[in-house]
Amino acid sequence: MTKEYPREIWEAGRVSVNGWISIGNAFSAEILAAQDYDSICIDLQHGAFHYGEALSILQAIAPSGIFPFARVPSLESGLIGKLLDSGARGIICPMIDTAEDAAAFVKCVRYPPAGMRSYGPIRAKFFPEDSYTSAANENVLAFAILETERAVQNMDSILSTPGLDGIYVGPADLSISLSKGRLAPGIDREEADLIAVFQSIAKACAKAQKYSGIHCASATYAARAAGWGFNMITLSSDLRLLSGAAADSISRFRQAVG
Repeated sequence: MTKEYPREIWEAGRVSVNGWISIGNAFSAEILAAQDYDSICIDLQHGAFHYGEALSILQAIAPSGIFPFARVPSLESGLIGKLLDSGARGIICPMIDTAEDAAAFVKCVRYPPAGMRSYGPIRAKFFPEDSYTSAANENVLAFAILETERAVQNMDSILSTPGLDGIYVGPADLSISLSKGRLAPGIDREEADLIAVFQSIAKACAKAQKYSGIHCASATYAARAAGWGFNMITLSSDLRLLSGAAADSISRFRQAVG
């Protein structure tokens, strides 16, 4: 099965919907991949799994044709390269606070001369096309997570980094950082000052001709974020969907039986 490449969706002026995997199980990933997502991100930063499980999840997603992202735990070239070699087509990297961080990140995801990625696409070269190596620098998407006050201050210089495709907003960490710990972490923020920051990020990305993504919990909030100009909306996660559905069904049953 072939789906539209996210960049094609964005260039056509449409918003893509991204799924999120936090549970290290290929079967549950397969169920998620059967839904109408444009991309799915495997979360190795906070997700409950390791590299071997991530590989199995990439294999489970592959038949759907859905574009696979991976969020790495940190700016670490070895793991970034290994995930790309295993079939991840985009990397979302946390804690990119400066243009220097962004440049180092880009080097990890691009082959020379654009970067320093080591050659060895052990699985990636077999899926989905034979011309992986020649097209990898163009097709692999690199998103830097903006989640600190320092990163917001350096946003314009981060966005000027050649080879960086976009910025992904981490609302929970960003709310903690910008409020100096005054606010509890959360995703669908309603504080006016935080919403203004989110909107400014989407606008800055558009101005710099970069893409923007944001993590949302509810479909209603996700639709609002799309209206702010974000190109990619992460809508909930496997963990939130499972826990939310379970809580709702239990609550409905207990109400029904009194």
